[in-house]
Amino acid sequence: MAAAFLCVFLLIGATISNNAAAHDYNDALSKAILFFEGQRSGFLPQDQRQKWRANSGLSDGWTYNFDLTGGYYDAGDNVKFGFPMAFTTTMLAWSVIEFGDNMPPNELRNALVAIRWSTDYLLKTVSQPNRIFVQVGDPISDHNCWERPEDMDTSRTVYAVDAPNPASDVAGETAAALAASSMAFRSSDPGYSETLLRNAVNAFQYADNYRGAYSDNANIKDGACPYYCDFDGYQDELLWGAAWLRRATQGDNFLNYIQSNGKTLGAEDNINEFGWDNKHAGLNVLVSKEVLEGNVESLESYKTSAESFLCTLLPETSSSHIEYTPGGLIYRPGGSNLQHATSIAFLELVYANYLSRTSQTINCGNVYVSAQTLRERAKKQVDYILGDNPLGLSYMVGYGNNYPQRIHHRGSSLPSINDHPQKIACKEGSIYFNSTNPNPNVLVGAIVGGPAEDDVYVDDRADFRKSEPTTYINAPFVGVLAYFAAN
Repeated sequence: MAAAFLCVFLLIGATISNNAAAHDYNDALSKAILFFEGQRSGFLPQDQRQKWRANSGLSDGWTYNFDLTGGYYDAGDNVKFGFPMAFTTTMLAWSVIEFGDNMPPNELRNALVAIRWSTDYLLKTVSQPNRIFVQVGDPISDHNCWERPEDMDTSRTVYAVDAPNPASDVAGETAAALAASSMAFRSSDPGYSETLLRNAVNAFQYADNYRGAYSDNANIKDGACPYYCDFDGYQDELLWGAAWLRRATQGDNFLNYIQSNGKTLGAEDNINEFGWDNKHAGLNVLVSKEVLEGNVESLESYKTSAESFLCTLLPETSSSHIEYTPGGLIYRPGGSNLQHATSIAFLELVYANYLSRTSQTINCGNVYVSAQTLRERAKKQVDYILGDNPLGLSYMVGYGNNYPQRIHHRGSSLPSINDHPQKIACKEGSIYFNSTNPNPNVLVGAIVGGPAEDDVYVDDRADFRKSEPTTYINAPFVGVLAYFAAN
């Protein structure tokens, strides 16, 4: 009887608490996109809105006599890591594909600008035959300095992988990013869309022809590790890249690839992860669209894995095993925890859309889960991040009246060149790092790593696991906020 009641309860959807203050999701959306302007590398345009930033990394690529300017710094440092940048781009593009219609026209335009800042750079990284540029900047020297990107005097080492050396992970993710972005630009810039798609196919061919992890290369390992090593294998990026190319082209060759390689490339492994290193849960949700729409039954195993993952997120189900903080935040050990909350909320909303369009539910054994239930679970994560948590703290900088003031971010924590035109050398920035004063430059829209498993957050610049923002925390949140801003 109790189980039957629970089924009905979940299908209808639990009532969302009215105790929490209503959030301005439109404001949060605008700021989540604006954040990316604070992460820009290269020549900044006239309409740059984070005015405390200026040009940086203008000689990137010179050791190869090649222009590698542009792109994003991944977090609070001044290195351009290709692996997380490509994932960030994929998630920004997926946000536009799924939720662009929910965005106000000006914010859709800003989101496309944010995507293009990255895709223009990613196109450079795959423009030379049989080579992919995977990183710019020596992380050891960079992390030993606390200096503005505008003052960088650390080594801007270029890390490239040449055939037949493998880079299936970075090349596969780059293929996914370019393919997804080609869909995002299809209506507004068809020519650019076609360029992105053509290069996505080439990047995927490199990934598939020379299989292996990029960080297994001796000349790459010292730069990529321990920051963005491939810890979970390259196989998921091959399937992920192929799945996005299938979505973008509707080509049977990519459909055949994900059909025939699912088991051999481990599509059913590690299905409960989704982030810059592990694409399995996102892959399964992405591919499930065709199954739910009744187009391709042979992909049923992806749908089964996607729904198995979603069932683990619900405490009401017998398969639940995701950890939550006492305040209700999804928690995984390891730092930068909010990357899990934003990416999982994104997948819940995407799958909810797929269910709604086909009038289906998920069978989680003892309960049936509706699209509305998934949306409510996602909303709890969003509202927690924006301030409905035990500390009453917004984890998005610049949103609300109470947010982190001392984030682990070089450009934000050092005086801008507008206020301090003189160079601040490598170790001269240490006084700002060690200061207890709030950061002088507000990195509007940045979402920090977030609280510990007990909901505790200390506003401490030195505690980078909690206080450092990253592009891949923000990227899925753009789509999530777009949905709630419109609903």
